[in-house]
Parts: sequence; structure tokens; C-alpha cells
Amino acid sequence: MKTEWMHNLTQRQVLFFFVLLSMSLSGAELGPYSVVEEMERGSFVANLGEDLGLGLTELSTRGARVISQGNKEHLQLKVQTGDLLINEKLDREELCGLSEPCVLHFQVLMEKPLEIFQAELTVRDINDHSPGFTNREMILKIPENSPLGNAFPLENAVDSDVGSNSVQNYKISPNSFFRVLTRKRSDGRKYPELVLDKELDREKQPELRLTLTALDGGSPPRSGTAQVHIEVVDTNDNAPAFERPLYKVQIPENSPVDSLLVTVFASDLDIGVNGKISYTFFQPSEDINKTLEINPMTGEIRLRKQVDFERIQSYEVDIKATDGGGLSGKCTLLVQVVDVNDNPPEVTMSALTSPIPENSPEIVVAVFSVSDPDSGENGKMVSSIQDDLPFLLKPSVKNFYTLVTKTALDREVRAEYNVTITVSDLGTPRLKTEHVITVQVSDVNDNAPAFTRTSYTLLVRENNSPALHIGSVSATDADAGANAQVTYSLLPPQDAHLPLASLVSVNADSGQLFALRALDFEALQAFEFRVRAADAGSPALSSEARVRVQVLDANDNAPFVLYPLQNGSAPCTELVPRAAEAGYLVSKVVAVDGDAGQNAWLSYQLLKATEPGLFGVWAHNGEVRTARLLSERDAPKHRLLVLVRDNGEPPLSASVTLHVLLVDGFSQPYLPLPEAAADPARADALTGYLVVALASVSSLFLFSVLLFVAVRLCRRSRAASVPAGPFPGHLVDVSGTGTLSQSYQYEVCLTEGSSEFKFLKPTLPTFPSQGTGKKIEENPTFRNSFTFN
Repeated sequence: MKTEWMHNLTQRQVLFFFVLLSMSLSGAELGPYSVVEEMERGSFVANLGEDLGLGLTELSTRGARVISQGNKEHLQLKVQTGDLLINEKLDREELCGLSEPCVLHFQVLMEKPLEIFQAELTVRDINDHSPGFTNREMILKIPENSPLGNAFPLENAVDSDVGSNSVQNYKISPNSFFRVLTRKRSDGRKYPELVLDKELDREKQPELRLTLTALDGGSPPRSGTAQVHIEVVDTNDNAPAFERPLYKVQIPENSPVDSLLVTVFASDLDIGVNGKISYTFFQPSEDINKTLEINPMTGEIRLRKQVDFERIQSYEVDIKATDGGGLSGKCTLLVQVVDVNDNPPEVTMSALTSPIPENSPEIVVAVFSVSDPDSGENGKMVSSIQDDLPFLLKPSVKNFYTLVTKTALDREVRAEYNVTITVSDLGTPRLKTEHVITVQVSDVNDNAPAFTRTSYTLLVRENNSPALHIGSVSATDADAGANAQVTYSLLPPQDAHLPLASLVSVNADSGQLFALRALDFEALQAFEFRVRAADAGSPALSSEARVRVQVLDANDNAPFVLYPLQNGSAPCTELVPRAAEAGYLVSKVVAVDGDAGQNAWLSYQLLKATEPGLFGVWAHNGEVRTARLLSERDAPKHRLLVLVRDNGEPPLSASVTLHVLLVDGFSQPYLPLPEAAADPARADALTGYLVVALASVSSLFLFSVLLFVAVRLCRRSRAASVPAGPFPGHLVDVSGTGTLSQSYQYEVCLTEGSSEFKFLKPTLPTFPSQGTGKKIEENPTFRNSFTFN
């Protein structure tokens, strides 16, 4: 419960002190005030409003508070009336022990503006304790020859009260031999002494039993009693006598245990047992018994435990020397404790603000006080913090300090500071205390999200499944919390014709990019868009990144045979003279593949022939040639099955059938003309068909082959079959590596009597229907030409 109470007190003090200390502070004093102990909780002490000269409304609006030193709240301020009241019963003995006066220090704090008043409360004693003796029975051995007037010290009674409420006098039960005197020690305590008024006679009365009464000065007085048993002994006419009545010793508080303080000495003129002396403490207090010990034989007095100046500054005790006959003498030992610097300063944190917002200058971070229970230079203190921190330590009133920021802080540079408050005293050697507080800096949205890269290039294969994860963008924000929560979104494309909303999407939280539909390399090889990253701050900050998506080709197009035609009404027959030598060019299979790269690399293979070994196909260009000399014995008609396969994974293929007719009578190598070429209109259509197919060509080599076939076909059709003017065609742009990457339409012209094709100009990408005669729109910005032998 005490720990919880202290925790709640600390919380309240933090609340009380959390104010800006830019106002002027005061250290004025109030009071002093006085109450008697044991008053009920809520008892009236004083009206602080009147003492401060403040009205009740002003007292409330200024946030008046009472702060007690230590860990207890002895007083409370009733703001509604301005009355200072007792918060709990005050036990003077518990608060101050035997110290007098009993003074409690407290402060009155005004929050708005901040003002501190020092005040004292004196707790007056009441007679709430009765005197008591440590031993309920005292035994005295008094020689029968003791002279009249001899005094015999008795144990004194102890009373927890002070002043007039403590022990004031003693009385003894009526008898004819002794009276009691009340004596006073140097520390103010009173003790009894028996005084012999009548000579003793052991033979007549060997012992006496008396009642000793101790009375305090209260009203009514309280009392306590003890029995005094007096044994009358035979003559021992010399009592021990100390060489000094007072032994005064000073020792530093850090003296080690078992240190020798002093050696007391008493002598006795008697001899034998009556002259043998033993030493004891006479009526030692509990503190004396715990702190000092005396050697009964030698009189050496040593420390039993270390002394503490801050707890007890001096010890006083009587030392009794007793001889073997029971006679005794006494002296007084006064031990004064000398302060040494053995207490480091203490730091009490009153208010702490954490976290503090960045970009805000001159903020009060903490309010604290320092204290040191040592005295003199040992109790004077200086406070400091590290030099390399953006904070200042400012002194306030009476050992109070404030910790403030020098300049505005930047959380992104440093989000947390460990401030070490060092408090050092001025003693020798100096002692210091370090108190570490952690100050956290809260975030302000002053940083926009930053992408890890300004541009991203993503590869994804065509024919992907919808909602495929194709990559991610990532942005980070140096801020914290909501200010660092990044949300991603797509920005409208700069190309208004790009259907971005149907192509990709971005996950707003993770930045992951997804393809919304299957992509077709042959339709769209690449596209770009922008992604925006915005934080959740207010106002929100954002940045952009460019993303380029390159579609990777998949082998999804099988080779397509351009020549010989396979869908005509009549098969194409190649004529070969029987006089042809080995290697005679019979025909050339021309095929294209709509894919790109190695997916469009084609190879040719002769799968089946009417007469194996007579013809062969070159794998790299599709040329069909004779494998040996022909003879009259070879059959006139032959059928060849050629396989065209691409280099994709897995490879795709197409097959084509060639019809070969062996004839006599000519030796000029040429490609036979299909029956469709006899008709000029059909020949033009065939030529246009071949040129249109150039849109699917993906290598410069195939492009050249296709043009070669077109030239041969044009030669066979003679001048009447091929127009001298331009004819429509379709091909792809050729890059430096021979890859055909984008489709265009061209007007192509074949010069009569030459094998040179000229590409005059590109046209709109719309091929007119066969035979419509529709004119293609010209675009004079592009011209190119190629020559083939």
C-alpha cells in the first residue's frame, strides 16, 4: 500500500509541475504554522487564501497545491475555502522522536503562473505517553558504613514525550533512610538519585524494598513505577572513582567497526575483592547498546556498528565502575559524530514530458529537484547534463531545475535521447548521482514516401493467367505511424489510348502489381505507366515511379507456310529437267512464324518422298534440290512431304507437300509457276498474299527468303503479270539484330528487268480487300530500299 501511495503521489506531482517555467518564480515564505499532535484528519491549520492575499476564485484558478517533503502528504489544501487542513493524524514521536521542536517543511505551489512559497508546520507535543522504566526492579548494594548524604544513582524512566510532558521528577515511597533527588543530564534528561539520610545497620535491617515513581509534567500527569531492592552489605568504605567525570570523544561517521573510541579508568583504594573494578554502561539506551560496547575488565570502548551522522549526531551514556564490594562510581561518555561526505545527492523527478513533437522549439521536457542529507560543503550540489545533446538545464527555485530543448528536434535524425542528469556535491571526495531519463521524439509528417528506384522494368511471359503477380514497387517513408503508412495507386496513363485499367492493377498496401488479363506479345510488346505512393499523414505527401512492362514472347504460333500454297484448287507442281545435275534447285519452301527470337527460328526436314534419296531439303533455308543426277529410269512424278519446325519450347511445326514433275527439253533453272499465275489477276493476288504475310516474319533472314520467292514468282509471271507500279505489302521494322519487332504496311515496287525491290512509303495498317481497288493512304515520312541478287 505504501508503494502504491508513493506511486500515486509521484503521478500527482508530475501533473502539478507540468507547466511552462517561463514565468517568474518566487521563494517567499508563509507561516510559521503550529498544530498539536494527534489532531483528527481534516482539522483546521490556517487559511492560506488570507495569508496569500488571494480570493477563493483566484486561489482555484491559479491551481494552488500543497507539496510535502518526503513520501507522505501530511496536509491538504481545500481550494473552495482556502483552508489548510490536516490530511492524516500526526504522531510527533513518530515524526521527530526526541528532537524538539518538531518541524515539518512543505511548499505551496501556484501553477498559473508558477509560484512556490516555503512554509513550516510545528507539531506540538501532547502528553500521550507515560514514563516507564527499563527494569521493573533495581538492586542496590549499599555498605552499612555509607556516610550520610551519599547519593546513589538509580535508573531513569523513559518517556517518549518531550518538554514538560516528559519525565519531570521522581519520588520514593516513604521510609526513614532515603530520600530521592531529581537530577538533570546535559541532554536534558532527568534521572533519580537516592540520598542517604540515616545511617544503615545491616544487623538491624539487612535490606529495604522501596517504590520509585517517575512523574511527567502533563496535565494531568502520567507516571510509572519500579521497585528498588536495597541490600545492606558489610563495610567497603571506598568506592571506585573515575579519573575524569566526563570523557568527550569525536569520531568520523565512516569509522570502521571495532574501532577503539576511548579507554575509561577508575581506581579504588580498597584491596582484594573490594578493590577489583568492573565497567558497565549505566542505563544505556537501545541505540547505545547497538552502537557501543565496553570491555568490563579494561574499560575499552569500541564501535559495534558504523555510526551515521545523518541519523544521530552524538551519543551520551553513563559508565559505572563497580568494585567487588558493590561500591560504584560513574562518569559520563559523550561521543560526537563528525560528518563525512558519505551520501550522494538524490534526484527527485517532478514532471517528465515524453514524447515531445519534432519541429517544435523550446519545450519543457522535465522538472526535478535535488537534495543531499550531508551538511556543509558535503551537502552543496551542482547539476549538469551531457554537452552533445540539444537540451539545456536551467536552475529554478531552491534546488529545482528544468530541462528544456535548445532547438527543434528532428525525429528522422534521432527518435530517442537518453539524458543523463549528473548531480555532484562539493565534498571531499566529491560524490555524484546520475539519473537517466529517456526522451522520445514524436513524428510529424514532414517526409514524402520515397521509392527504392525511380523506374522499374518488369518481364512477364505472354498468355499469362489473369491476376498474375508480375512484380512489385516499394516505397519507404522516414516518418512514423500513420505518417509512414504508404498507399499505392496507378496514375492515369500519359498515352490516352493505352487501356491501362484493363491491363494491370496495384495492391494499395503492398505495392504488388498484377496483370488483369492475358497479354499477347504479338499485339503489345511493352507498355509504361506510373505508380503513386502516398502516406497517411495530414496533409498527405506523395511521390511517383515509372514502371515499364516488357512482354516476353511464348512459342504460341506454329510455322505458317507461305509457299507452296496448300489451299489452292489445284496443287502446285514443280518442273525439273531430267538433264538437271546434282544440287539443282527444285523449289524453295517459304514459311514464317508469328513469334519472336528463337521461337521464330525455323528448320526444314524432308519427312517423306516417293523416291528416297532423289531429293533433299536444306535445313536452314528450305531449298529443295536434287541429291543426284537424274536418269530415264526415274519416275516422272514425285511427291515430297516437308516438315517445318520452329526452335521454341516445346517446338511447333507445319508440313507442306511438294509435287515434282520430271520433264525433258529444257535446262534453265526456274521455279515453275502455279496454275494460278496464268491468270494475271490471280497472280497479283498471290503476290499480295506473300507480301502481306511479311507481318509475321521475325528474322531478317526469313524476310530475305520471302522476297526471293516473290521475285521468282514475279519473274515467272512475266512483265504482263507483275505491274510496274507499286503494290501493297506488309512487313515489320528491322532492328540492328535482324529481329522484326513492329508491324508496318509498305508500298513495294519491283523494277522491270531487275531483281531490286523498293519500299517506297508506309501506309495505314489496313490491307484492302482483294480486288477492291481501294487506294492506300500515303505517309511520306518513311522510305527504305533493299537489294537482293
